[in-house]
Amino acid sequence: MLAVVRAVVSAITRADAQAVALLALADGEAEPRRALAYPAITGPVAVGDSVRLNITATDLRLGTGGVDFVMSVEGQPLPTVFGDPVGGEHIVKLRYTPLQHAVRVAEMDPAHAGTWEMASTLLQSPVVVCGLHSQIAPVAAGVKAARPEARIAYVWTDSAALPLAFSDLVRDLKTAGLIEVTLTAGQAFGGDYECVSDASALLAARWVARADVVIVAPGPGNAGTGTRFGFSGVEQGPLLDLTGRLWGTPIGVLRLSLADKRDRHYGLSHHSVTSLGLLAQSPGIVAWPEIPIGVPEKAYREVKEAVENSPIAALHTVEIADGAPGLALLAERGVPVTSMGRAPVQDPLCFHAAAAAGAVAAFRIRARPRSG
Repeated sequence: MLAVVRAVVSAITRADAQAVALLALADGEAEPRRALAYPAITGPVAVGDSVRLNITATDLRLGTGGVDFVMSVEGQPLPTVFGDPVGGEHIVKLRYTPLQHAVRVAEMDPAHAGTWEMASTLLQSPVVVCGLHSQIAPVAAGVKAARPEARIAYVWTDSAALPLAFSDLVRDLKTAGLIEVTLTAGQAFGGDYECVSDASALLAARWVARADVVIVAPGPGNAGTGTRFGFSGVEQGPLLDLTGRLWGTPIGVLRLSLADKRDRHYGLSHHSVTSLGLLAQSPGIVAWPEIPIGVPEKAYREVKEAVENSPIAALHTVEIADGAPGLALLAERGVPVTSMGRAPVQDPLCFHAAAAAGAVAAFRIRARPRSG
């Protein structure tokens, strides 16, 4: 199903070169709709413009973003250049769709040609692999709380939202100095560096972006069906394996919650059991948080025992770290973050688990070799 309506832009609520947030009143409706336009794809958009909105996700009441998307602006010419205007594009993203466009990828950029001759290993650099987009904030803050000077790169995979400009969280983290550089892999686009594959993105993060720590996660809007394998976060296990094969230090983030009402996600989420305990094949590190303030000790111990008795602990080393410094830094920098609509104070175990993974990564930052 593709649901489309015509609407008139009534207000611009936020705008930059990557994304325009707006309100638009659709034909026959009394209240304006929240919508997002990517001007590099749609061209400029202004108050009074007639636009076509893709309302498929909001019609299905899917939660992420709660916004519609501008497909086109009536009477406006489409942009003729998306990306580097000097003719350096070669690889097409959003391939074989009406929105396919060419980008300059790090693998083919002449400026980095010499780098790729040596970029075949991560040299044991810590790579934190998340299952949820919201986990990147506490992970990054956990790193910075322990190692303020650390340079962090975020690799955005293509298993959920594809345009990096969709994420307010990434924008906030970069503004707050908690993430320095972004890379978009596969069909995802809009990062500081474009990459063809997850493997190239990991290597580019280390050798091109010169990151001390790499965070890997999807964008917002993971798909889930309630079945064992039918969720987009299944990539977490294979990405840990990929990190190990590239001689990085793989660190997994557990999905924990004492606030989620769904049995499959309460305590230790079945997503973590499947991704980290079943689909991952090579050993890595999984972070476990020290008990957060406000979490009942009995519940904390029960979840800890669930992890210890799961396939996760049978394969990986479970390492305990304190997530509190990372969350304190996140609050100090004024970065708002929620997971499944809940803030850290509402589900502290969820966020402490991610911040603990950042702390584990910080302690594994290695001195950069002279040739790096």
